[in-house]
Amino acid sequence: FFSTQTEVTVIMPLKIDIKKKLSARSERVKSVDIHPNETWALAALYSGKVHLWDYETTALYKSFAVSDLPIRCAKFIIRKNWFICASDDMKLRVFNFNTGEKVKEWEAHSDYIRTVEVHPTLPYIISSSDDMSVKLWDWDKNFANTQIFEGHNHYVMMCKFNPKDTNTFATASLDRTIKVWGLSSPHPHYSLEGHERGVNCIDYYPSGDKPYLLSGADDNTVKIWDYQTKSVVQTLEGHTNNVCAVMFHPKLPIIIACSEDSTVRMWQAATYRAETTLNYGMERAWALAASNTSNKIAIGYDEGCVVIELGNDDPVASMDGTGKVVIAKNSDIITGSAKGVASDDSVDGERLPISFRDLGSTEIYPSSLKHNCNGRFIAVCGDGEFIIYTSQSLRNKAFGSALDFCWSSSKTGDYAIRESISRIKIYADFKESKIVKPATASAEALYGGHLLGVKGSDDAILFYDWDGNFIRKIDVEPIAVYWSDGGDMVLIATEESAFVLQHDVSGTASKVTMGQVSAEEGVDGSFDLLYEIGDKVTSGKWVGDCFIYTNGAGRLNYSVAGQIQTLVHLETGNSGVTVHNIIGYLAKEDRVYLIDKSNNVVSYKVMLAMLQYQTAVVRGDFDAANELLPMIPETEYLTVARFLEAQGFKEEAMSVTPDNDHKFDLACELGQLDIALSLMSEVDAEEAESTDTQAKWKKLSDLALNKGMFDLAESAAESSSDFSGLLLLYSSMGNKAGMEKLAASAREGGRFNVAFLAYFMLSNVETCIELLKETDRLPEAAFFARTYLPSKVEEIVTEWKSSLAKVSESAANSLTSPSTNADMFPDFDVALTVEQMFQQNRGKTIPASKYLEARGDLEMDLIEMVKANGGAGAVSPPAPPPAAVPVSDDDDAGDDNAEEEQRLEAARIEAERLAADEKAAAEKLVAEKVAAEKAAAEKA
Repeated sequence: FFSTQTEVTVIMPLKIDIKKKLSARSERVKSVDIHPNETWALAALYSGKVHLWDYETTALYKSFAVSDLPIRCAKFIIRKNWFICASDDMKLRVFNFNTGEKVKEWEAHSDYIRTVEVHPTLPYIISSSDDMSVKLWDWDKNFANTQIFEGHNHYVMMCKFNPKDTNTFATASLDRTIKVWGLSSPHPHYSLEGHERGVNCIDYYPSGDKPYLLSGADDNTVKIWDYQTKSVVQTLEGHTNNVCAVMFHPKLPIIIACSEDSTVRMWQAATYRAETTLNYGMERAWALAASNTSNKIAIGYDEGCVVIELGNDDPVASMDGTGKVVIAKNSDIITGSAKGVASDDSVDGERLPISFRDLGSTEIYPSSLKHNCNGRFIAVCGDGEFIIYTSQSLRNKAFGSALDFCWSSSKTGDYAIRESISRIKIYADFKESKIVKPATASAEALYGGHLLGVKGSDDAILFYDWDGNFIRKIDVEPIAVYWSDGGDMVLIATEESAFVLQHDVSGTASKVTMGQVSAEEGVDGSFDLLYEIGDKVTSGKWVGDCFIYTNGAGRLNYSVAGQIQTLVHLETGNSGVTVHNIIGYLAKEDRVYLIDKSNNVVSYKVMLAMLQYQTAVVRGDFDAANELLPMIPETEYLTVARFLEAQGFKEEAMSVTPDNDHKFDLACELGQLDIALSLMSEVDAEEAESTDTQAKWKKLSDLALNKGMFDLAESAAESSSDFSGLLLLYSSMGNKAGMEKLAASAREGGRFNVAFLAYFMLSNVETCIELLKETDRLPEAAFFARTYLPSKVEEIVTEWKSSLAKVSESAANSLTSPSTNADMFPDFDVALTVEQMFQQNRGKTIPASKYLEARGDLEMDLIEMVKANGGAGAVSPPAPPPAAVPVSDDDDAGDDNAEEEQRLEAARIEAERLAADEKAAAEKLVAEKVAAEKAAAEKA
């Protein structure tokens, strides 16, 4: 198989997909490394730069200009947030990859430095060079050289620490040997010889069960060595040019090598079978790197670097109904029990301290592992084979070749295998019972459960019963199928969403028995769509009629009849994708169990009674719900109430919720203001003045006002000090006593705007002026007095001048008053007369019932009326307009009317002129004051 620069997926016989994550063009890349925790790939360039790529976003994260000469090696030092690089100026340099700061630079060798290696636990670095030496550096001692290792007769191309014994390391040299050293001795322990030409690269087997060492050389071969017997175990061929880098993959059972022939080759680690060859068309391949925590591989080429993903890093694990957990780590199987590990005091999401024990090893590399329906057996699948073991002792029960495997959900020994793309075998009690040839061009996957699901190549799933009868074809492309315990509900997960279907178990069985099965359509009415979940379901578990699942965004949710509830936001990877899979649920412990990509098992409290209650509510079965409610702890009642509220059952929610704040909100929404008032009366004294309490009183006041409950609106507004609301209420109701009380309270509380309006509506203009003076608003007080209380003008202007003089003497002198400049105050004596009229009559009120008769007086011009009556002396308030009198035809009466109209028109024009003059004078004074204040500020 070949992969060019076009995005492709290669399916290996190991059933491992290979997906290209990054393809970055650059100068020649001689070394690569992958960060174990971030989505970063480090590339050392022949141009003297080091690039840090983000392979998820395919963006260049950072670039470091290190040298003018080639960089031959760069490695992360994760513990220190550093990377170290070696350049052809014979220097080693250390940088902080977060800050970009250069930590250290020193000349390390007398010739080109080929590689550096970081010790896994100690503060050590070893470097190998064309000067035929290897040097040990200690960064805790300011990178002091603490040991020199000599013994090779040619360039030392690579060095590697032994993960099984980190006090030893191996080196590869062009003298055709591999030497093994100890950190405490400058001389090698022994040498391995067998390559016909120079050795370029080496790697140790990652786990301790095999004493293997891997090497690649200029003789185009890859050799596997047993370093205990010092013999060659296997020679791998296939490359047609120098082998530049080799690797035992740290997680997968594969060997990888890259060569100057531009290819990357892979072999199975157990059988040494050649698996696949990759060629990305970027000329010679120089370097490989992998991470212990992911399935990513970085490759360095002449024309850039590539990052690929081998399969996925989802955990291979299963949990049975009793809490027994089985996990596959490569070919090793471990088991432990989650039952009873999590107590009531356990913190949700914390790793459970499960005691695992080794169960044994499987002969195949497991890509999936699954318990049968009663947990007595586990099936391990991979490498195109399956093996069924007993779950307690890993004894072999059955095996065979299969592309896919799935269990029945009802019988112990019932299962099915996909033998080929056109042939499905069904087994009953571990014996072959039926062969099914699916009605699709290609059967691509199998899904077990109550029915057998076959994924077709035509974006559909075909369901068969376990006797091989065709039941139904559903036109969706599945990625997983989840059956409820009773088999009456099934969720079909797709890439974008999920569909929940109702399965008529008895009806389907009856029609199959009577032979009512169509070869094309299956059993009519066997499935009905209930609802769709608009989430990508990554793992899930049915608990009764409730489906608990994780989605692609890292949330643990559950669905009850299509209503989605989020339980918790889970940890996600750097790309924002969830890292957890659900493996089981224990009803007796009310916990759902999940496993992450590092095989850590965590749990979350999910009460079965709560799920059953919510299911009953959604179905509208409140009798059953009321029976279940006492089984739910009162500490969970608020959650119950929130759920009821979301379903629209607010009265039921109000009766259940233990939280008074929630109950108050529900009472307000339901319009039950008496309950809301009762709840507010129970508020503690120390909470009475809190912002939250005041806001509730305000809300209650507004609702009461809206319902016409004026007494409640008034008391609630008073409790919340809602002066604006009280102003609206009292002014609308004509409540003089309330307005007087409000004016005093607002003045005392510093709400001068409300106090001013209240006093003004009460015709208490004297207090209005006092308020303006108290708040240092003398200009407004002066103009207010000119309009409503002219007798106070002289006094206020004097105070204004005195105040303004402190800022600007000239501005103060520009102010005038009626006593000093009467011409500027036309009709001032008339205004004083009107004021007397106001003082005499403001206590007299006109009832609202007389509005139609009195509304014409609202537009009366008192100034003109006084002037028309002689301009002085007290004038009685206007009497109601007389009854209409027929107009006389007498010419004199007509002349008198015309003269009166002319006089009134002239008076109107004069009044407008005087008003305009007053406005101009006022604007001039204000402008002068502003100018004076500005001049004073500039002087200061």
